[in-house]
Amino acid sequence: MIVIKSDHEIELMAKAASVTAEMFIHLPAIIQPGVSTKEIDRWVEEFILSHDMKPAFKGYGGFPASACISVNEEVVHGIPSKKRILKEGDIVSVDLGTIYKDYYSDAARTYPVGKISEENARLIRVAEESFFEGLKFCREGYRLGDVSHAIQAHVEANGFSVVRDFVGHGVGHDLHEDPPVPNYGKSHHGPRLVPGMTLAIEPMIAVGDYDVEVLSNDWTAVTVDGSYAAHYENTIVITDGEPRILTLEPKGGI
Repeated sequence: MIVIKSDHEIELMAKAASVTAEMFIHLPAIIQPGVSTKEIDRWVEEFILSHDMKPAFKGYGGFPASACISVNEEVVHGIPSKKRILKEGDIVSVDLGTIYKDYYSDAARTYPVGKISEENARLIRVAEESFFEGLKFCREGYRLGDVSHAIQAHVEANGFSVVRDFVGHGVGHDLHEDPPVPNYGKSHHGPRLVPGMTLAIEPMIAVGDYDVEVLSNDWTAVTVDGSYAAHYENTIVITDGEPRILTLEPKGGI
């Protein structure tokens, strides 16, 4: 069942999302060669707690950290570790969220570590672009399949693949709500979008094939062919006009 949010609920989500967005302003300075993914996670948790909020991911389904930090061929749900040290040329996806008064935000970005290859830079850029291609259809009257199709079309037109095994979702009073939001599909299909729907739209794309497998830790998904992957996500609200992005960091900082 798709839960339509009241204006009050949306503002609670927006409060949580403002802290999520602020973290994305600071993370590029933290993500550097020589830093461990555990250090990044520790910073995320301390930042959230300092704003009197709770990490959305820590303990969720047993996940042991406050952020999912996925490096290179890791698509999603990377578990931070003091042994995983970032090096020049890596790319790292940071997926995180916050809880404010029992309402959630959820967002992700992929960052370069130092100087990266042109292909990986384009991978990161296309993941972000595909989100905004889908966003064009996040308006009252369109169907969810229109969003999914637009994301897939942009990714594949640029020579990359869309991961099938993991999708976006509704978000609000729970981290994962209906409806599922695939990053692939047919236009003119799926639920019709109406004001008050709150969605976490999150393209996950790979350089090579879209097949993934989950590692023995039961969390981290990696590309089967070892190709690099990128992830871009925002929490959005369907309105009676332009969609509202709750987790987008202000351009030029705060």
